[in-house]
Amino acid sequence: MIARIWTAAATAEGAAAYVEHFQKRVQPELQSLAGHRGAYLLQRQTENRVDIQVITLWASLDAIRDFAGPDLETAVVEPEAQAVLLTYSRTVTHHDVVVDTI
Repeated sequence: MIARIWTAAATAEGAAAYVEHFQKRVQPELQSLAGHRGAYLLQRQTENRVDIQVITLWASLDAIRDFAGPDLETAVVEPEAQAVLLTYSRTVTHHDVVVDTI
């Protein structure tokens, strides 16, 4: 399994809007794709902002290509998400899941 990891930051209001966007738009799209194995949306409140980390799980790099296109390192960030974020990474990282206890 492969974990695809992306980061962003938002205001508290922007983070809440991103959660709604993720649940209504991103999650249903991901769930419709063969090879998608789940996702985590993580938040960490700091003094001035909310740090966001999205971890999606995939069966293979081919499954990721079905979602992201041929350039696997480029983040997929829809305009609706961009509008509510202070900053976001334009790239992602991929990691092999070597232990899964769930």
